[in-house]
Amino acid sequence: MWIKIALLLLFFAAMIAVGLRRRAKARSVDDFVLGGRNVGPWLSAFAYGTSYFSAVIFVGYAGQFGFKYGIASTWVGIGNAILGSLLAWVVLGRRTRVMTNHLSSSTMPDFFGKRFGSQKLKIAASAIVFIFLVPYTASIYNGLSLLFEMAFDVPYAVCVVAMAALTGLYVVLGGYMATAITDFIQGLIMLGGIVLVIASVLAQNGGFLAALNALSQIESEVALTAGQQGAYASFFGPDPLNLLGVVVLTSLGTWGLPQMVHKFYAIKNEKAVQTGTIVSTIFALIVAGGCYFLGGFGRLYDSPQLYNAEGAIVYDRIMPTMLGTLSDAVIAVIIVLVLSASMSTLASLVLSSSSTLTLDFISCLVAKDMSERGKLRCMRLLIVFFIAVSVLLALNPPTFIAQLMGISWGALAGAFLAPFLYGLYWKRTTCAAAWASFVSGIGITLSNMVFGYISSPINAGAIAMLAGLVIVPLVSLLTKAPQAVMLQDIFSCYEEKVLVPRKYSLKRDH
Repeated sequence: MWIKIALLLLFFAAMIAVGLRRRAKARSVDDFVLGGRNVGPWLSAFAYGTSYFSAVIFVGYAGQFGFKYGIASTWVGIGNAILGSLLAWVVLGRRTRVMTNHLSSSTMPDFFGKRFGSQKLKIAASAIVFIFLVPYTASIYNGLSLLFEMAFDVPYAVCVVAMAALTGLYVVLGGYMATAITDFIQGLIMLGGIVLVIASVLAQNGGFLAALNALSQIESEVALTAGQQGAYASFFGPDPLNLLGVVVLTSLGTWGLPQMVHKFYAIKNEKAVQTGTIVSTIFALIVAGGCYFLGGFGRLYDSPQLYNAEGAIVYDRIMPTMLGTLSDAVIAVIIVLVLSASMSTLASLVLSSSSTLTLDFISCLVAKDMSERGKLRCMRLLIVFFIAVSVLLALNPPTFIAQLMGISWGALAGAFLAPFLYGLYWKRTTCAAAWASFVSGIGITLSNMVFGYISSPINAGAIAMLAGLVIVPLVSLLTKAPQAVMLQDIFSCYEEKVLVPRKYSLKRDH
């Protein structure tokens, strides 16, 4: 217990120290929200990765999908690395930085408003961000608190409130750069921690081959492969189609999430894009691949404590049960690991939500003449408000962690992914198409919550995203094209000539 407490106190002290150190430099909106668009490659890459993965992944997704699909759930982590990190940086990174800087855009809703020339679109987007980031935040509290209960026997409510207060403190103090620096520290902890945990679990089960052999003896419960042995140790698992839905939601979804895309706004230069692409991909492969690989052995820890009074399995108990069998020293590392993952994601969420509501909603509708200092004060107050609302939801969560995240990701990425992606590349993308994507993404997610015509919220979220990719070009072609003069100004940023060192260019010698 003393080891656990000592590590936690050291971790908390480091986070607060960073917030205090960065407070003096977060004096403008641009500094507070974007770090002055001067964030280097390693900080950018770790900020992206640590915002991506949290207790939702480690406790909720790894536990649930590892139990459902066995070792094949590792494909989710591989998809996160390739589609959610590598391709996201390649396709979105540079273009997002260039166009958002050209438009002086600090948030995703602000980008929509300026790219499509519509204040109403901007306001609607800011409302969507604020509403649907709340359930995601609640899921983070939930996952972390389950581990704290296992390790310290501390009441769930105490864990939620303590984590919220600490995160709010360093974000309010230091803004984006404080979160980027702490993300780097937390990312290093996550990398080392996941390797240690995997090694400990495999050693406990006699090594990788012995653990895999034990997993292959379990009969499948899925309709497609019911009664078969070896499905949970197979290449694609017992249910490949639903596994694909998880890969799509958790990987492609990052392309439309404001707290993820926001990282590209703040990139310093070309080198940061190139290095950040490689570092974030490796980070995702180790952390996400490791989490889902670990979760694939969850069935080896099947026990009565995983089930509720009605006999239904509680997926959120799987990982805490597995990890609770390890030594106290390893558990201490796990606690700091998951705390690092969760607080980095939570910081990103509250900063995105507060900045969006302040800059894109309040300053547009309520206080149009708000000063720079007023905007900073408002953002800090809204950080506290957003954390309080998400805490209230987390204290009485309506469903499993994975379902909470599926609802949030499905709505946000379903609404934003397509118009943001096409808006960066295709001049013909129209404001009407963006509205159509908003309606379809939110509509599919909410209607499925009520009527349940798609059995899994995860698959519903994936369908919402894919639907937007079809709806946006279709509606754009059927509606009036944007004004040519406006488009010429917006896309002129990509044609601007710049001088670069020879190592970045192979132009012909004369």
